[in-house]
Order: sequence, then structure tokens, then C-alpha cells
Amino acid sequence: MSENTDNDSEKAQLRKDALTYMIPHFANNASLLTKGPKILTKGEGCYVYDIDGRRYLDTFASLLTTICGHHRAEVADAINEQMRQLEFFPNYEDTYTIPLIKLAKKLAELMPGDLSVSFFVNSGSEANETAIKIARQYHAERGQPHRYKIIARKHSFHGTTLGGVSATGIPWFRAHFEPLLPGMIFAPAARGGDFEPEPEPGTVGLDSLAAVKALIEWEGPETISAIIMDPIPGSNTGFPLPPEGYLKGIRELCDRYGILLIFDEVQTGFGKTGKWFACQHWDVFPDIMTIGKGFTGGYIPLAAAVMTPKVADEFRKAPGHELRSGGTYGGHTLACAATLANISIIERYKLVEKAAAMGEYLKAELEKLYECPLTGNVRGLGLLWAIQLMADRQSRKKLDPKLSVGGWVRDWCYTHGMILRNNGDILVIAPALVITREEVDVMLGLLRQAIQAAAEHFGLLAHTA
Repeated sequence: MSENTDNDSEKAQLRKDALTYMIPHFANNASLLTKGPKILTKGEGCYVYDIDGRRYLDTFASLLTTICGHHRAEVADAINEQMRQLEFFPNYEDTYTIPLIKLAKKLAELMPGDLSVSFFVNSGSEANETAIKIARQYHAERGQPHRYKIIARKHSFHGTTLGGVSATGIPWFRAHFEPLLPGMIFAPAARGGDFEPEPEPGTVGLDSLAAVKALIEWEGPETISAIIMDPIPGSNTGFPLPPEGYLKGIRELCDRYGILLIFDEVQTGFGKTGKWFACQHWDVFPDIMTIGKGFTGGYIPLAAAVMTPKVADEFRKAPGHELRSGGTYGGHTLACAATLANISIIERYKLVEKAAAMGEYLKAELEKLYECPLTGNVRGLGLLWAIQLMADRQSRKKLDPKLSVGGWVRDWCYTHGMILRNNGDILVIAPALVITREEVDVMLGLLRQAIQAAAEHFGLLAHTA
């Protein structure tokens, strides 16, 4: 059966086989039952095409991954060239490949602060779980095995492995998998809930910082291994920015109490905020950073936990002290070649700087959506943005979740040729760094039409300005 087909019976068989032989990641059974599977066949730049030949503007870069756009010849060429030489050999015990070494060195040049030593894995979830393992063994190597607790934050997401879920502070992801890893304790998020007013400067941020300090002292600093957090929480909570002084205060707490700081930049790294890494906006740097998603451009799975020499040297000081972690495909040879090519594209076309400039344009244009009913809040940075839908902005009245207004907006956009991500009534956009002004205008126009159509459909046309 060909990949692209005009044969209706072949298409029907593919749709049937998709439902019969697979369970999608975070499957949407309601959509599958009523609309059937969406089958995509090719991509070009910021667009993808489905099995029926329809074109869709991809406003979430697949899943925050395809940041240099679909179908980059440079990356395909790099993969093919490496394939002709050595397709794969594991980074096991004392064995390396040339793309792996070159990528590690390139990361050392790009990473902020003192981060320069990489441990390669396959996914962001795996990177976060590895970072937790690194932190625990680091303290054990220093004669402090009692430092095993990990402080995470409510409302943050750190992956779907058992360790990643254990550090995730969103109940929906944790349900059904208890008991999770012991030693995980949770501090409050640095902002209020999704539908609460934005905090005044110096209030919620300082309160949350004080809560972290109180938690450390209650649990006992000598028992805390690490704090794991996303400098900008991800799409599940709509990219809320940290209050002024909060990240600096967390760094100071870690230094005071000998706690390692882990930043999860799986979603926010590699230019999406208008800097290479989100933490650079606040000049606060961790002891370990996890990276993935856009790191590879979406071509082949790869992620990493990158640490400072101070941390890494605990595992290199003598035989018997090696980091006890690894996997068959971590640092896959072809993935490293693809990632080097992806980073080269980002540098050559100055896509980080472009994301910063486009972010200013997006901010101004998205704030015009306040003219629309249902638009309750707009927030973001660079090419990471969220539109929070509300029944009434002034009173902060929530929409009835049973209406699934955000889902309706997403479906309207798909019907009109645009892929939009939503998390409940939070609409999130994170297009590829290569998106053009014209494509941004198309995206904004469809967003405005979709929100207006939703207000009419649900009878929610009251002005919320």
C-alpha cells in the first residue's frame, strides 16, 4: 500500500488499522470515536498534509519539536551521509562515535553558565528521570546518601516515565500510577491558579519563594537532593512567566543549603523564548539542565541531561564511582548527526534572534484578541504563547469545563486548515522558528475567527473587555 493514495478503500483500511492495532499517546477517545484518526503524510516548512491531501498550518511545531520546519534537506542529508558510514553503535562503557563527541562539544559551547557535560538519552521524560538519578547519586558519592528527597512544584510537568510522573505536580498525570517514587515533595507554583488574576509584582513570587524555603527547613536541608523546575512552566499551564526575583531566590536557596538545581528546558530550550534557553532571560543557571524536543528538530528522538563539571566530576573521579545509568539508544549515532544539522540551521539563519523579534510582533497582535469575547488572558515570550479563554475577563469567571470551549476552538481551526493545541480552555501556540510574518498573520486571523465563532456557538457574546 502506498503512503500517498487516492484510493478510498486503501484510506478506509488505513483508518481501520490505526484504530485496531494502536493506542495513541494520550489518546483522545471521544475524537477517535466521532471523527476517526487523522493521518498525516508529508510536511513542508510550517505546513503538514493529511492522507486526503488537505494542508494544515502547524502552529505547535508538531509537539514543540519541529522548530526548523518540516522537510529540511540539510538534516536529511546529514542523516543519509552518516547512514552510509555508521548507522549506530552504543555509547556504552568506553565507546563513542564521532557525531556524539561533536554534539557534546557543541552543547558545551551553547549551554549557559557552567553546563558542559552531557548524558544522552532518548526523550525529555527520560532526561528528567536521569537528572533525578544524577542528583541522588551525586550526594551519595559525597557521603550524603540521606539526601534523597526531590522538591518539585505543583502544576509542573516533567514527563511520563515513573520518575517523571513522580515529579509532575498535575494530578491528572499521576492518577492510576500510585504509589509513585518516594521522596518527592511539592512546593507551590510561583503563580496563582490558571484562572486567578496575575499577581502584583513582589507578592506571589516572594510568597512562593518563602514557601520553598519553609519546605526545605521543615523537611530538613540535609535530606534534600535537588529542586526540579521548569523556569517557564509548559503548555499544560500556558507558559506562565516567573515573577521577578523568584528564580534568583531559588538559586540562592540551593546554594545556601547544598541542593542541586535542575532546570527542565525540554519545552523551552533552543530558541523558542527568543534566547537559546529560557533561564538566560533571568541570568539564573542550574547545576543540571534537561533538554529535548526542539533539540533534534523532531527528526530522530534524542534528549540529554547536561551538568556542570562540579557534578560530573563526582562520576569521573575513580573506578567504582561511575554514574549508574544508561540505555541502548541514548546518544544514537544518526540522532546526533541530525541534531548537529538542526543546530547548524538555527545558527546559520539566526533563528533565535528571529524568534525574539517575532515574539514582539506576536505579543502586540495577540493582545488585540482582548477585543474578542472569551479572551481572558494572553501571556508568553518569544514564540511560546497562550490564550486563556474565560466566560468573563473582569470577574475572572471560568468557562464551564463541560462545554469544552477550548476543544471546540481547536476543532474549528483544524476544519479550517490549522493545527492548534489546547489544554482545556488554554489555547497554546508555539510555531516553528522559521514561521514567516505572513504565516503568523494567517494564524492570528484564524484564531480570531475561531474565538468569535465559539462565542457565537455557545451564546457567550458578552463583551469581556
